[in-house]
Amino acid sequence: MKVALVHDYLTQNGGAERVFELLCRFFKQADVYSSVYNESTTIDVQGHPVKTTFLQKIPGARKNFRLFAPLYYSAFRRLNLEEYDLIISSTSSFAKGVKKRPGAMHICFCHNVTRFLWDTRTYLEEYSAFRQLTPLIKPILKSMRQEDLKYAKEPDLYIANSSTVAKRIQRTYQRKSLVINYPIDTNKFIFSTQKEDFYLISSRMISYKRLDIAVEAFNWLGLPLVITGDGPERKRLEAMSLSNIKFLGYVSDEWRTHLMAKAKAVVVTALEDYGLVPIEANASGTPVIAYGAGGVLDTQILGKTGMLFSPQSPDALQTAIKEVENRTWDYEAIRAHAVDNFSEAVFFQQVVKVIQEFCGQSILEQLDIDSQCLESNVALGVGK
Repeated sequence: MKVALVHDYLTQNGGAERVFELLCRFFKQADVYSSVYNESTTIDVQGHPVKTTFLQKIPGARKNFRLFAPLYYSAFRRLNLEEYDLIISSTSSFAKGVKKRPGAMHICFCHNVTRFLWDTRTYLEEYSAFRQLTPLIKPILKSMRQEDLKYAKEPDLYIANSSTVAKRIQRTYQRKSLVINYPIDTNKFIFSTQKEDFYLISSRMISYKRLDIAVEAFNWLGLPLVITGDGPERKRLEAMSLSNIKFLGYVSDEWRTHLMAKAKAVVVTALEDYGLVPIEANASGTPVIAYGAGGVLDTQILGKTGMLFSPQSPDALQTAIKEVENRTWDYEAIRAHAVDNFSEAVFFQQVVKVIQEFCGQSILEQLDIDSQCLESNVALGVGK
């Protein structure tokens, strides 16, 4: 049973890449493919050799991979995957377009629809260098949307990371998908029942994260807020903030873990497709205050693991903060929710179940998978 793992581009280390790293660990003998690969800036592919497309040989393609977007479907279509019985693609854009032989199966972990094609305005706002070129690239984007719809038919099964993304896949590609929430490594987070008198935000400081809502809310309430992370919005946010709000910039993983465990609650103001920060907070035994839309609807239990606020406004956030202040939280139950539902072992168990139901038990038995990944992963450090 030959398996191919295919990812859009292995040049960075984001959430989609971390999921692909898990797949590389799980499917021990699979062959790994990507359009381009930069070992120094991306995930650990667990010892798998990475086979790339013709884009790998183009000067600058690995560093400026977004500029070559019109070429990606052509690159992936040229990959020869005739020998593989099972293809597993991991994609937010192009890898879903690979060709398979008749009788082979293609399971697609779709992290999102192709964002710059279907949410172009937001994409161009994030990447200011592209805004000036909008009139020139509109015809290209139109052609690429047609390609995207065409090649979205290739996978036999879609797996989405949240109900929000599943709805987006249905709306854009007219394809149904299963939902498997992506995991965190619960062993990386310490647990503490001894909370301190501060709230925490851990986020990139970019406009769509809406950290201005939190700054305004905490300015009015006067409660201590600690913000980790950096980005183009930082100077504006600092200028808005009163003395009860502290900006730490980038912090080490060790210090971030400590803050997660000790915070009274972790605040999330963005509309996230999925979002790992709320789960990381819960794994630390810490409740979440989050804008009540998107991925948190899959991961949070109102009143048990956190509070949700809506609309996306300072007034609504203030109301949620006051609710948190007035509640008694079961920190053990919050931790158990994260471990029982979002550990890596739970994720792998769900993947096995999907393969068993979609491909059949006989095919599952032929796969060379790492059975250690299926073992329970519940041990958490305990912070004092």
